[in-house]
Amino acid sequence: MSAEPDSVAWAAAREKAWSAGREALGQDPAGPAETVPLERCLGLVLAERVAAQLPVPHYASSAMDGWTVSGAGPWLLKPPGSALRSGEAAPVVTGGLIPEGTDAVLRSEYGVLGERHGRPLLDRAPGVSGEEPAPGRHIRPAGEEAAAGDTVVPAGTRLTPAHLAIAAVCGHDGLPVHPAPEVALLLTGDEVVISGLPAPGHVRDTFGPTLPAIVSALGGKPFPPRRLPDDFAATRAAIDGCGGRVVVTTGGTGHSRADHLRAVLKAAGAQILVPSIRMRPGHPALLARLADGRLVVGLPGNPLAAMMALLTLGAPLLAGLTGRQLPPLDSVQSGARFAPLEGRHRLVPYALDEQGAVPADHVGSAMMRGLAAASGVVVVPPEGARRGQQLPTLPLPW
Repeated sequence: MSAEPDSVAWAAAREKAWSAGREALGQDPAGPAETVPLERCLGLVLAERVAAQLPVPHYASSAMDGWTVSGAGPWLLKPPGSALRSGEAAPVVTGGLIPEGTDAVLRSEYGVLGERHGRPLLDRAPGVSGEEPAPGRHIRPAGEEAAAGDTVVPAGTRLTPAHLAIAAVCGHDGLPVHPAPEVALLLTGDEVVISGLPAPGHVRDTFGPTLPAIVSALGGKPFPPRRLPDDFAATRAAIDGCGGRVVVTTGGTGHSRADHLRAVLKAAGAQILVPSIRMRPGHPALLARLADGRLVVGLPGNPLAAMMALLTLGAPLLAGLTGRQLPPLDSVQSGARFAPLEGRHRLVPYALDEQGAVPADHVGSAMMRGLAAASGVVVVPPEGARRGQQLPTLPLPW
């Protein structure tokens, strides 16, 4: 079956979504960045580079417990932190300041304490070479990790605990970040029930328990999901009044009398950026820009199709809105042959075996069992793929 004439190729849909996010970020009149205390930066995206405000470490320190020493030894022992002359030593702990005059650090297991003329004396332990410690041994020089002004975290990085730790070490109390874009979640479907066992003709809600977590993992700040009937007026009112910088809807993206999203967007004067995607599953997904600048991601109602569409449109859009690059694709060796599918990419949850990536079981557009057990999602081009061929993959956000 050939693709619709106005649909967009899969790779182009990703690019359009990312570009729409970057454009919206650049047009934010309030300025997209704000400085946030370090303890609140986890998971946010850095708007400007983090530079070291001082050398790291900012003083020469010991890499071992032991003694700072000057000269060849044996060494007369002085109090900790004392400046040294040749033939003198002082106790030091790991991370301790290296005092003036120090040549090296003698580690604790290599030294032995004694006396000379009633004064404490440090010497090498029996069997330790007279060349130990060599000049500079066990000294961490100032600036070893970073010089003042060095970039330690580049702009566009989504911040992890390790990034926050190095920012603190480099003298920062807060960082300029792009706030997570607020995302309204509108879930349609008269047949959807939210608890218990569904009767024939009804289905359990899979989006309410999952979309907030996935949106958060992709860099957004989700609103609590709002459930709507399959109704034009209710959908129009919800989109008009839901707020957020992004609106994610589920269901209603088709062209039947029960699907209202496209008609609502037309009535609202929205610009359709991606009318549909030449992909399977998830081809009815769409991306639109409302007159007030908010962006709408319309996901199909089938769960797996919706997840594939969210990875195709939602992930790049949120990356663009937070100053990140288009999420890169990984790759994996195909462990199976994939037949051609005219005009469409296929997004297939895969498992790994000794041959490479093989399609997971239970990957129909309405099924979630295969995705739950998958290692990732392989992207099969329209011409198909042979066994052993390298194929791009989409990482899962969980």
